[in-house]
Amino acid sequence: MIPNVAPAPADSAPAPADSAPAPADSAAAPAVQPTSGAPKVGRPKFGPRAAFGKLSANRLFASPGGAAGVVWLAAIVVASLTAQWWLPYKTEDQDFTAVLSGPTAAHWLGTDELGRDLLSRIFAAAAGTLGTSLITVIVGVGLGTALAMVAAGGDRTEGAISRVTEVMMSLPGTVIILAVIGAVGTNIPLIMAILGVLISAGIYRVMLGQAKSLQSQLYVDAAKVDGVSALGISLRHVLPGLTNTVVVQSALIFAVGMLIQAGLAFIGFGPPIPQPSWGGMIQGASQHVYDAPWLMVPTGAVLALTVLAANAIGNALGKAPNAYVSHLPSAAARRRRARTVAEAGAAAGAAGAAADTGAIPAKGQLSVRGLSVGVDGGTPLVTDVSFDVGQGTVLGLVGESGCGKTMTALSLLGLLPAGVAATGGQILWNGKNLAAATEHDLENIRGRDIALISQEPMRALDPMFTVGYQLTAAIRRLRKVGRAEARAQALGLLEKVGIVDANRILKTYPHQISGGMAQRVAIALALSGRPRLLVADEPTTALDVTVQAEILSLLRSLVKDTGMSVVMVTHDLGVVADICDNVAVMYAGQVVESGRTANILDNPRHPYTLALLAADPHANTAADMPERLATISGQVPQPKDWPTGCRFMARCQFAGSACAAPVPLLSSGSEDGLVRCVKADELAVEGLAWVATEVPTHRVLKIVEKDLA
Repeated sequence: MIPNVAPAPADSAPAPADSAPAPADSAAAPAVQPTSGAPKVGRPKFGPRAAFGKLSANRLFASPGGAAGVVWLAAIVVASLTAQWWLPYKTEDQDFTAVLSGPTAAHWLGTDELGRDLLSRIFAAAAGTLGTSLITVIVGVGLGTALAMVAAGGDRTEGAISRVTEVMMSLPGTVIILAVIGAVGTNIPLIMAILGVLISAGIYRVMLGQAKSLQSQLYVDAAKVDGVSALGISLRHVLPGLTNTVVVQSALIFAVGMLIQAGLAFIGFGPPIPQPSWGGMIQGASQHVYDAPWLMVPTGAVLALTVLAANAIGNALGKAPNAYVSHLPSAAARRRRARTVAEAGAAAGAAGAAADTGAIPAKGQLSVRGLSVGVDGGTPLVTDVSFDVGQGTVLGLVGESGCGKTMTALSLLGLLPAGVAATGGQILWNGKNLAAATEHDLENIRGRDIALISQEPMRALDPMFTVGYQLTAAIRRLRKVGRAEARAQALGLLEKVGIVDANRILKTYPHQISGGMAQRVAIALALSGRPRLLVADEPTTALDVTVQAEILSLLRSLVKDTGMSVVMVTHDLGVVADICDNVAVMYAGQVVESGRTANILDNPRHPYTLALLAADPHANTAADMPERLATISGQVPQPKDWPTGCRFMARCQFAGSACAAPVPLLSSGSEDGLVRCVKADELAVEGLAWVATEVPTHRVLKIVEKDLA
């Protein structure tokens, strides 16, 4: 791995989670004391609860159905709680001159069989109906969640609680509720509480699986090592992970509670007469369905809309986080963007053709010209990236975390995250511009022409299915063969990627095999469609050194035997030297140097490439190993902080005033190499090298004192 940069200033943003570890001596850096004018550091203003609340609110109000549901429920609650001040009639007032009338100026929603105003009775009954339904939610979801958190803490506890809940689920709920009514009378709050207890068994089953999954996370193990108690782990780590499910289940149980309460009132077990209830009003309306059909409409519509509102809220909160992202473009915006990208790509292609030879890329060759990727209507993430990948060659994309390597690689398959898209340039593959291709066109290319190997093989393998099922399903879909032939080809693929006991591996689940074995299976899955281009996003990062060497050897043999091309995203210059024919060094969303691997590693022209090589211990022989490896001060700037000139200027040891202007990508003078630096020729002539910075004296003293102690 490339060593990380020097410690950032105290007021700088924190480094990304996937960045390389800081040098060992950074731990000895002195704490920065705030100045008198600086605000005091206190408790964070926004924590996980605030973040969840903001996320839930975004999901809820970004959904038209969810927003409408909130407005409807809020209106019902407010109207019911203030009913005594605005209702035109009391619920028991009778008008025998307007019996079973439809809507009139005096009675906006009509009257019932005794001439009572329907509007007054509906809103007077709303508070009781919603309040008692909320009792079911509190008891059912609260009890079910608490039992799940307790059961997830140990197998013995889980066994006992699960047996009890299984008995509860086998009990006839309707019979129990009717028995309670016969014993204590029509006590609606008590009945809804008992209903909540019965429902809690089902909620427990839903919550238990998620709670056990959270208990198996590494941060929970870390909390146990830190001495956090079981209760503390449940409250601090498990419960926040269940919050989204709790909210969704609460919305759905709320709707169920209203329907069951209305059903009980319909059959005569509601509030005593003359107290109004929605179910009782619907029961009375059913007696006049032929002579006064309107009587059913107001109460039935209010009950239906309230249930739909609760379900809409639950559906909105249950959506994936990116389902209602505010910056997602509309269909019209996507069409306009596609036209813009196509026009920009055509212009870039014409300019590139004029500058180069005008030749169309050969079949099986990838040609990226002026590619730009950014947030829709917002910040660019990758700008003006160009490179070629010939058939049977390997291109390495190198750079620190945050340089745009993965975004560039994912754009080749149209797999960019929600809200991120190619905003310009061309990705030419077999005469088609993939940057402006439709989703349907990309579906015909992914897996068949271009395949992906992710950094984590478990992202490509579904833990619910065996390796054999996943491989044969992909082969049958992509190669159009029968079941028996697909299994035979799956065995062949596993053997091709170096798995000896292929028959046994086909029968195993992904969690039953090691990381190196899973990566081999993921490569076999990527090869199931016989692709001609393989995008490998750091395929060896999570593996140990021995397995890394085996995977690289496997990729080399696949390139040699099948003639396919590979785009390798990596931090490791050793991997680049081992397998790549060409390399493109990226920094802050740009290609700063590209060319043949041997030329780049032996004769780098850009200061950033010099720095990466100087910071890599594998780039030096034992005899030439310096006493201290070089580092790069600072960190990769965020896209919003990119300067107009050279983006590496703030960290460069050779920067000058000429670097403040935009720097184009020009020929490096080494075969077909390109470099983005105004001082490239000067550095090459003078033979300058990236030098290691001195360790501050106070840090040296602290390290020595620690060693002596």
